[in-house]
Amino acid sequence: MISYDEAGSGSIGVINDYEDSQPATPSMEQPMVVGAAAAQAPIISSYNDKIRPLLDVIDRLRLLNVMKEGIQLPTIVVVGDQSSGKSSVLESLAGVNLPRSQGICTRVPLIIRLQNHARPRSELYLEYSGKMVPVEEPQIATAINIATDEVAGPGKSISDIPLTLVVRKDGVPDLTMVDLPGITRVPVHGQPDNIYEQIRHIIIQYITPKESIILNVLSATVDFSTCESIRMSQQVDKNGERTLAVVTKVDRAPDGLVDKVTADDVNIGLGYICVRNRIGDESYEEARKEEARLFETNAHLSCIDKSIVGVHVLAEKLVQIQAKAIAKCLPAIVQNISAKLDANVSELEKMPKALTSIADATQAMMRIIQAAKESLKKLLWRGEFDEYPEDNTKHGTARLVEMLNQFSYELHNCEESNLSKDFLTEEIKGLEEAKGIELPNFLPCEAFLRILRRKVERISYLPIKFTEKYWDYIDNVMIFVLTRHSEMYYHLQVSAKGAAHNLVQKLREQSINRAKEIVEMEKLTGYTCNPDYMMEWNKLMDQQDHFINQISGTNMQPLPCCVNLQGLGEIPVEHLRQHSNVSILQQAFDLKMRMVGYWKIFKELIGPDGHGVEMMLVESPAVVAKREKLKNSIKVLKESKDSVAKIMDRIVFL
Repeated sequence: MISYDEAGSGSIGVINDYEDSQPATPSMEQPMVVGAAAAQAPIISSYNDKIRPLLDVIDRLRLLNVMKEGIQLPTIVVVGDQSSGKSSVLESLAGVNLPRSQGICTRVPLIIRLQNHARPRSELYLEYSGKMVPVEEPQIATAINIATDEVAGPGKSISDIPLTLVVRKDGVPDLTMVDLPGITRVPVHGQPDNIYEQIRHIIIQYITPKESIILNVLSATVDFSTCESIRMSQQVDKNGERTLAVVTKVDRAPDGLVDKVTADDVNIGLGYICVRNRIGDESYEEARKEEARLFETNAHLSCIDKSIVGVHVLAEKLVQIQAKAIAKCLPAIVQNISAKLDANVSELEKMPKALTSIADATQAMMRIIQAAKESLKKLLWRGEFDEYPEDNTKHGTARLVEMLNQFSYELHNCEESNLSKDFLTEEIKGLEEAKGIELPNFLPCEAFLRILRRKVERISYLPIKFTEKYWDYIDNVMIFVLTRHSEMYYHLQVSAKGAAHNLVQKLREQSINRAKEIVEMEKLTGYTCNPDYMMEWNKLMDQQDHFINQISGTNMQPLPCCVNLQGLGEIPVEHLRQHSNVSILQQAFDLKMRMVGYWKIFKELIGPDGHGVEMMLVESPAVVAKREKLKNSIKVLKESKDSVAKIMDRIVFL
């Protein structure tokens, strides 16, 4: 937090040769003579000649909009409740007439830059909407109203877009201030219902930075503790370390004013200045004479310390506080500008080079394709996830294994893989349907094929479902990787994503067709040259005699309801005792074991082991905007750095 103590104290010299070359300035604590001589003197500080370079630097930075880059500048912010006399105070300091009306007369932030100008002819102009409009002094209020209507719209609405009024005039103090809309809680006709919230938002925005000096304008006719402007300033400057109060309309409520400004019940750390503003058609010179006479002759006001009364004292105080704030903040401003400039330059360098030819575009496209190809190899082949360590969904090899395991689980736990359910029922039925003229003990091939086709048909959706899921995942990963690597080039991104999707869909279709083809081939005939098939069948057939005996044996009492078969587990057999033909049971058992052996081989078979270059020249709108924003920001920051560098060697840190 910057502390703006009384002028003349502190740890920073404003200008290295100031104290030696300038006449002594009366201390703010010492009584100051307020009389005709003081009233006639121009309200300028003896600091002006040396402060001007510092203030010019800050004004230059403000003109460059460096605050949009997050660089805060020392600013005198003028706040006050509506009709507190805020505009009149600024008129007295600037020596020009500002807009006046019933209700809110300041509808936008008005940056007032006062520059002491020794020439006889004043220079005034407005800066807004990127233009500079010269203004004659008698028409300044009208010109501000016209500019305000252009910025905020006609009527009584407000805006946070500022206007700048430059006043170059003989005798004015070198100051830059921001006048904000007066605070009102009750909207008048033509104002939005949330006018208070809008004004409060603008005020808090300007007074929150610790670099801001708050000039709080208070009417002597009210209780200071009830002023809305005091409440707002206390929210951001609780101890009042950067708040200065100006008390207006002292001629209307002189009784007890001395107690109010000395008691300081509202924590005004930088003190109070009491002023009498211009009334009616008084000239500024006449107003100053009347002000001096009032504080000398009024029974109540003459008791107030002369070091805190008068517009000229306010000007001196503001100039000194401003100079001290600038000198103290400038090193940090330089540091912040350099840091922001370095960060923006670094970010701009990280952006891909702007493409200016087809050759550049071709090279960039090849780099993108190669980078995407390498990323896909890592994710889907090598199992390297360093590019996306936290995004598990992109860890391709791991996710593909999960899908394979899930497919294997579904295949092995589907209804067709339950070999003990209705044991031999389907086989017996198939044998009965395949009866014909044939040699004894020969199993009809057609019975086996019918059962095989039914079983294959019932599980045929599983490999197709897995294939679709597999290629959907590949498609998502490819699109994600291509999007990431081509994000700077919108048109290429769209084309690349479309091409990749089409390629994946083509391969997806081929894979699905291949899976369907394998399934259909299995329906055609039961054949395998896998030696494991015969080994499995022989091992299962070794249990045939034991199984038949358990069903039809006459020497066992009682007969078992289940039979344990190696490789199949407990098999319910009660339903088989209705078949008295042992031969058919033997054939059905043989057929079942052939199917069990073949089905094992089958599951292993289908299971988990089985737009042109020119478009590159067009970047996305977001990238173009970002590139231009960074370039503009770097330009502003470089100019700001150069401006500050010219004055830094004149500042002494004690």
